[in-house]
Amino acid sequence: MEWTQFQYFQVVAQLQHFTKSAEALNISQPALSRSIARLEEELGVPLFERQGRTVVLNSYGRIFLNRVNRAILEITLGQQEIEDLIDPFQGSVSLGFIHSQGSNLVPDLLGAFRKNFPEVRFMLYQNLTSQILDQLEAGDIDFCFCARPIARENVHWIRLFTEEIILIVPCEHPLAQRKTVQLAELAEELFIAFKKDVSLGEIIDRLFQEAGITPKVTFEGEEIGTIMGLVAAKLGIALIPKIKAFDMSGLSQVHVSAPLCQRVIGMAWIEGRYLSPAAKRFKEFVMEHFLREK
Repeated sequence: MEWTQFQYFQVVAQLQHFTKSAEALNISQPALSRSIARLEEELGVPLFERQGRTVVLNSYGRIFLNRVNRAILEITLGQQEIEDLIDPFQGSVSLGFIHSQGSNLVPDLLGAFRKNFPEVRFMLYQNLTSQILDQLEAGDIDFCFCARPIARENVHWIRLFTEEIILIVPCEHPLAQRKTVQLAELAEELFIAFKKDVSLGEIIDRLFQEAGITPKVTFEGEEIGTIMGLVAAKLGIALIPKIKAFDMSGLSQVHVSAPLCQRVIGMAWIEGRYLSPAAKRFKEFVMEHFLREK
């Protein structure tokens, strides 16, 4: 069997038409028909059912296509690995990150990295923690920035930094004059909260449980900017990560003394999975960057 036979077979299986497949492959239809006929002869079974000008895979064809797809994918990945090694200063890095890291962490890191490696391309995905971890496990992304994954045994995660979680209130709110507060004091306050399926929402919910209170929630959102805007509109108070990039106009920040309010952000990847030279270089850059800041 020849490699081109597998490629031709895959295209015919996709287009289900010899003339259209020949055009797509830029070969003559008789040449394509002969190639498929030789493949069927070598396998000893027909792969298609002919229906006029169209063809459809039979049971043998469906089984064989599954294997051919996997073989072509492996060869394609092998070619990509070699291309990456030949030209290590180019290539691409696919990165997922949670919503709160899109305002400063990701832009700052990528900007600093690309000063030295301007030819490296980035494919970025912003989503909920569970979804970017699904993408990581599926092989759709190389890395992701998130809080520590739970019940993801094949995901390797390292700590990068710790964020303080602070209380924000409107400037006119009585708590705005306080330097510190305990969560237990806020049982009667109205809260703008994060949805529970957002990692930050899970963390803050655990903090309320530690404080022994059930917050009175008037709205649940996903974006920090939305939460801040509703607090500034005096619709409630909120707990958010202390991030310098956000405009705090109309808001006051209050340190929470108890319980300990913080979250740890790290970088995750699948240990043992192939990483291009560009991805390896980015991984080393991120780890060195945060090592310097400690």
